[in-house]
Amino acid sequence: MDRLTNTIRPYAWGSTTAIPALLGVEPTGEPQAEMWMGAHPGAPSRLDRGAGETTLAAVIDADPEGELGAAAVAKFGPRLPFLLKILAAGAPLSLQVHPDLAQARAGFEDEERRGVPIDAGHRNYKDANHKPELICALTPFDGLCGFRPPAEAADLLEGLGVDSLKPYVDLLRAHPEEAALREVLTAVLTADRAEMAHTVAEAAAAAERLGGPYEAYAGLVHDYPGDPGVIAAMLLNHVRLQPGEAMFLGAGIPHAYLDGLGVELMANSDNVLRCGLTPKHVDVPELLKVVDFEPSAPGVLRPEGDGEEVYETPIDEFRLSRHVLAPGGAPRALPDATPQILLCTAGAPRVGELALAPGESVFVPAGEKTELSGTGTVFRATVVL
Repeated sequence: MDRLTNTIRPYAWGSTTAIPALLGVEPTGEPQAEMWMGAHPGAPSRLDRGAGETTLAAVIDADPEGELGAAAVAKFGPRLPFLLKILAAGAPLSLQVHPDLAQARAGFEDEERRGVPIDAGHRNYKDANHKPELICALTPFDGLCGFRPPAEAADLLEGLGVDSLKPYVDLLRAHPEEAALREVLTAVLTADRAEMAHTVAEAAAAAERLGGPYEAYAGLVHDYPGDPGVIAAMLLNHVRLQPGEAMFLGAGIPHAYLDGLGVELMANSDNVLRCGLTPKHVDVPELLKVVDFEPSAPGVLRPEGDGEEVYETPIDEFRLSRHVLAPGGAPRALPDATPQILLCTAGAPRVGELALAPGESVFVPAGEKTELSGTGTVFRATVVL
């Protein structure tokens, strides 16, 4: 097994304190948004097997079956199919959706055919993979997920008492649910920017004054003044996860993370279509092809099982579980049929002979037997065969 050295990404929305607090180091004063664990080419983990430091991606490329196992390579190809992260939101992330596998492949092939540079700001599809994801809270964690029922969204908008929102309120009450949400989101994202900026300012002032159900939305305008995503966000459910609770986000589900520290596990992709709360490119026509407009309550997941507590999802590319190791407990042998990344988030557990501190992680190749011991919390990321 290999202790991993991981890259921390300094996106502007990142917390300046949450990841340093987990790692037990002094903050730098700069935002630290995500720590990546895996073989994604954007920031692959690094390791040293005695011949100098290399990347996990290079190790897997050199011997896919030896590292991932023949069954995983046959099912997912010669790449680690998941990416594990620690995510620390100090400000809202962009309101976004992810394509399904067919949409990702078609979109990627189209942009490749048209010669859109992979690093272009208006590029929608960075790869040909889908990006379902799971976020598990380490601290209280606020997010937005899925559309509210249109009648509920209409009541929320109407309660702000902003005249320029009345046409959206009427649309939400006059059409079938999915058609209503599609029409309103389209109208919000394509409205005159100057007029929308005025609407957003009025809505944010009312939300701040009213509090209660508007509290989650009131702060958005401070980070994204005039952004139509502030109004679009009010069409979505607000959810607050408690530590240990998780939320699964499938293709087409609009979502945004607002605040908190969590463990995130996703398919190995970087495909994001943005709806707002961002200075980046928003491709409304392409977005509307991908968004799932069916209203849906955010499903809060709690781990199930004794010993290994599993967060059940409908995805084979990744599987997240948690081991909470109590003092005096017997060592726990781990299954060895699949590749796995083990991440410590609390305490002082051991993986085999390796001692881990919070924020440290190891890669265990398929076929390598190991066990957990000591005390603390370890998250296990692997695949489903």
